[in-house]
Amino acid sequence: MYSFLRRILFWLPAETAHYFSMNCLQLVSSIPFLRNWISRKFSYSEARPVQAFGLSFKNGVGLAAGFDKNARYLRELELLGFGFIEIGTVTPKPQDGNEKPRLFRLPKDKALINRMGFNNEGVKVVAERLKNWKLTQESRNLRTPRLIIGGNIGKNKLTPNEDAWKDYEICFRELFNVVDYFVVNVSSPNTPGLRALQEKDALHKILSHLQTINQQQPHPKPLFLKIAPDLTLEQVNDVVDLAREIHLDGLVVSNTTISREHLQTGQQELDAIGAGGLSGAPLRQRATELVEYISKQSNSEIPIIASGGIFTGPEAREKMDAGACLVQVWTGFIYVGPTIAKDICKSL
Repeated sequence: MYSFLRRILFWLPAETAHYFSMNCLQLVSSIPFLRNWISRKFSYSEARPVQAFGLSFKNGVGLAAGFDKNARYLRELELLGFGFIEIGTVTPKPQDGNEKPRLFRLPKDKALINRMGFNNEGVKVVAERLKNWKLTQESRNLRTPRLIIGGNIGKNKLTPNEDAWKDYEICFRELFNVVDYFVVNVSSPNTPGLRALQEKDALHKILSHLQTINQQQPHPKPLFLKIAPDLTLEQVNDVVDLAREIHLDGLVVSNTTISREHLQTGQQELDAIGAGGLSGAPLRQRATELVEYISKQSNSEIPIIASGGIFTGPEAREKMDAGACLVQVWTGFIYVGPTIAKDICKSL
């Protein structure tokens, strides 16, 4: 059924199809008996709960940041069986992101290229929406583990890198009471100069500042760093050392890549698409290698949320075997469809 719907959706521009399909799901989910049917159809009741970095996940399959940037579709995504959702990337001020078109499909490679540019409604709007969501969740008095929400935070495009720490602090403070864990995003290729913040000194300034604020709270939140798959081994070693020094709770491995190696899509089409981060199946091997390397370098002491090229249960298991404690999907959701969380849960 989804293969047929996907062909129709793929006739639409990628970003248009995304919002059209999610808005349709939101509309259908507003009808109680259909909402219950969706939950029964796409949730896996026998999924294995996961305890990680002090949080209880009803299953180990999450949706990566970038899919629900503004926390608009949490109810609908929970119905589809995800154990956790990472909202964002959220910035202090609202921003439109880059010019459209900025999201492209590569069907031959089961991949996407995006240069969204941290388009979001701003941290205050997102925080208010999450506050309302949290109140709704609490009123349901759920017996099963609730949906875990991660907050992926970044800097505004116009903020100079030397002031980036201020943007991360603003987002951290605004979201602190409405998310369960934080992810610092300095690895998107779509904000000019952002990846320069992955250098050791710049990272240390941002992360140590956030961790200082975090430890001043009565109940600190898990703090993660999301890294690019394009880092050199020396840079990865620096990240591991920094994670230990600052006592990060873990790493998200990994973001999109700027590489275009070994793609089936023709060079002419790639040139027409232009710049952006590549995600999907071509990223699978590199992401797994990174997970395994970091796990060994840290003696499995640093929890890892694995992301990159996960479409099936065996591919998720591959990431777990490499050292991850949780997995995230994004591009796989587009190509596999709404059964992806359930299918993967059956293998975990």
